Amino acid sequence: MTVTKRQLPLLFRVSGSSSVSMQLMRIGFIITLIFVLIAILAPVFQAWGWIQNPLESLNNPSHVPPSAQYWFGTNREGYDVFSRTLYGTQVALQVVVLATVLSLVIGVPLGLVSGYLGGSLDRVLLFLMDTIYTLPGLLLSITLAFVVGRGILNAAIAISISYIPQYYRVVRNHTVSVKTELFVEAAQAMGASTWRVISRYLFLNVIQSVPVLFTLNAADAILTLGSLGFLGQGLPPRVPEWGHDLRQALQALPTGIWWTAFFPGMALTLLVVGLSLLGEGLSEFINPRWRKQR
Repeated sequence: MTVTKRQLPLLFRVSGSSSVSMQLMRIGFIITLIFVLIAILAPVFQAWGWIQNPLESLNNPSHVPPSAQYWFGTNREGYDVFSRTLYGTQVALQVVVLATVLSLVIGVPLGLVSGYLGGSLDRVLLFLMDTIYTLPGLLLSITLAFVVGRGILNAAIAISISYIPQYYRVVRNHTVSVKTELFVEAAQAMGASTWRVISRYLFLNVIQSVPVLFTLNAADAILTLGSLGFLGQGLPPRVPEWGHDLRQALQALPTGIWWTAFFPGMALTLLVVGLSLLGEGLSEFINPRWRKQR
């Protein structure tokens, strides 16, 4: 189903006849938008003096509970948990956007070419992608993270590899079904080149499922990045990252110091929920059969 301009405003129009899934998608969009605004405005808040530098303890006492001075308290090193939670949003979104975009720009073209050309190239790529797809995504990301090292770009590369087969398989299967349509055969009969057929006649007809995959993979990438940080891999230790902060907070939980784990954990959970609701709602909006089943 092709999403037209008249249909797009329905995503954000509240009506009594809207389905529960559409309502949840709006909630997911609002949650995701809030986190995006936090990531953009965090440096502004620091410049105005509203939050502290997340990379400097500024001689703060350690393990101070939430108060008017430290809204989310301080951790073991004296870092302000509030500022690290806000900046952790920025770091998480940077890694997630890079990871999902990398997997998209690799998987979609491969799926288009493989599905349209077929033959030995299709068989080789299908075998390679199926091999990657059978590997546990988290285990693959952890292994690659040890190989490529720490850093935002390196973490994005390690996470993106496991998502490439998903884009490839979806786009390739749609391409195989669409390339037999009459308008594609007419373009071939008129002498259109392979590149023109793929870019003009196939791309827009097989790309409708990619936004759903993008949001769902983004939610999964948040969890993967948090897992890498919790295991001590992915980003340097001083970088404000939710998984790393949860790793540090784990040692203090038995002593009743709950805030160092609660706030980063809630931020991670809310962003994953927001992206998941957005992706599930998009899938119902794009796929007409799912709406009929509802």
